[in-house]
Amino acid sequence: MRRYLFSAAAVAVVAGTSSAQADMAAAERWIDREFQPSVLSRSGQLEEMRWFIEAAAPYAGMEINVLSEGIPTHDYESQVLTRAFEEITGIKVNHQILGEGEVVQAVQTQMQTKRNLYDGYVNDSDLIGTHSRLQLAYNLSEKMAGDWAATTNPNLDLDDFMGIQFTTGPDGDLYQLPDQQFANLYWFRKDWFDRPDLQARFKGMYGYDLGVPVNWSAYEDIAEFFSVHVREIDGVRIYGHMDYGKRAPDLGWRMTDAWLSMAGAGSKGEPNGVPIDEWGIRMEAGSCNPAGASVTRGGAANGPAAVYAIRKWDEWLREFAPPGAASYDFYQSLPALSLGNVAQQIFWYTAFTADMVKSRAEGNNTVDAAGTPLWRMAPSPHGPYWEKGQKVGYQDVGSWTFLTSTPDDRAQAAWLYAQFAVSKTVDTKKSHVGLTFIRDSTVRHESFSERAPKLGGLVEFYRSPDRVAWSPTGINVPDYPKLAQIWWQQIGDVNSGAFTPQEAMDRLAEEMDVTMARMQRADESANVYGGCGPRLNEERDAEWWYANGGAKPPLGNEKPQGETVNYDALVARWADN
Repeated sequence: MRRYLFSAAAVAVVAGTSSAQADMAAAERWIDREFQPSVLSRSGQLEEMRWFIEAAAPYAGMEINVLSEGIPTHDYESQVLTRAFEEITGIKVNHQILGEGEVVQAVQTQMQTKRNLYDGYVNDSDLIGTHSRLQLAYNLSEKMAGDWAATTNPNLDLDDFMGIQFTTGPDGDLYQLPDQQFANLYWFRKDWFDRPDLQARFKGMYGYDLGVPVNWSAYEDIAEFFSVHVREIDGVRIYGHMDYGKRAPDLGWRMTDAWLSMAGAGSKGEPNGVPIDEWGIRMEAGSCNPAGASVTRGGAANGPAAVYAIRKWDEWLREFAPPGAASYDFYQSLPALSLGNVAQQIFWYTAFTADMVKSRAEGNNTVDAAGTPLWRMAPSPHGPYWEKGQKVGYQDVGSWTFLTSTPDDRAQAAWLYAQFAVSKTVDTKKSHVGLTFIRDSTVRHESFSERAPKLGGLVEFYRSPDRVAWSPTGINVPDYPKLAQIWWQQIGDVNSGAFTPQEAMDRLAEEMDVTMARMQRADESANVYGGCGPRLNEERDAEWWYANGGAKPPLGNEKPQGETVNYDALVARWADN
């Protein structure tokens, strides 16, 4: 099995050429030594690189700055692709890596001040509602057909991008270009689940088979089973659940990333629920004006399903997760899982795959001696309020975004780098490093058919139609930076014990409505949101909304019988597609 990783030594070998030699000789060296495998033939790669050299000629010698969060994909871009791009085109790129919260803050600051902080951002498509309303990001559809035609790769092939619909605004125009994407799926230790003794013990206790949980009842039963009853495997204390709860911006995204809708808080309709989305924000079909988040305004952010979702997150974290998990953030929760003492994780991002397939010698206790995963990924289970036709989970689509406050020449140079980073010449190798697929042609490449058995179901998922059922934040959210920052403080108050889930979500929903009321006034007075800012509903009694298409009323039984499915049958369904 070939290893598709990079090292500092390998980078040094390839990067030995001066940036002054921006020519085909440099392109050939990178193609031969680094950019294999590729969906293109060698001649096809050379042809694409020749285009980059010619298109970049007016910008050669320029130095630009771009920003992204820190995941393996972006580390590879920052450490390897910037060097390749400079040697091939003569454009120097400073690709900075910061935490996701700092990236959002930088985007927000540049939009507010109109000062050019970075020439390009890998900015989550969760901001599509913001960018399409504020019109502070370059409209890529317009630019590609107009001023940027000469710097738009004729081999870009937008139809090949799996997540392009998530970066398209309600006007049908493209505002962002996908660079990496990953879904939140269910993760579990298949080797433990397959043990006959544990299967028999589980069925004797709970009355159904130990398998991939379909609903949250089964997930909770499995968490209890491993944490409370099994407790130890091979001399190691084990736990039935993993999550994180550190009071930080990550905690807010942990919830806005579909957690409420997975419990059943939103409306039916894909990709985000109509009229109520996964944030609990209401926006009527055919409208571009959010109408409220509180139950009393027709939203669902503090409805019974949302409160149930937060309560279960808090309970499971305290009762079934390893000690210290409540103090982890998004990034700290990854190495903790690789210790090998956790049976399952309900909200696991496939961006972690690259680290979860490292060898045992690298400290990963979730693979065997041959490097084959002892774990698998599967679709996420859903809560008792969930109905068929609702959103099933979240997908992050980190996408290249260029703000209008960036001078045009610098934006075009950054646009060239962005296209290079997602080009067919580069993308297959980059995907082997980061395992965050964006192109259909890449995930179907023979090298991933070869590697699939060692990726725990990732390739099968991204070759299936399910890959677009998991979706990012949609257009109901009118200003992502302003609203997202409200979440983590309120959720943190649940984890700390300062407020009950109901109290915290009531405060959250009220703050969201207060913030959207300010946006409404700004839009009505100065057209800040292009006429698509919030237009809040007048408040009505919650019972009225329960009966008239608002939040779902409370259930008498929030823990129905647990239900599981056989993993091999599930993957066979993926493979059939």
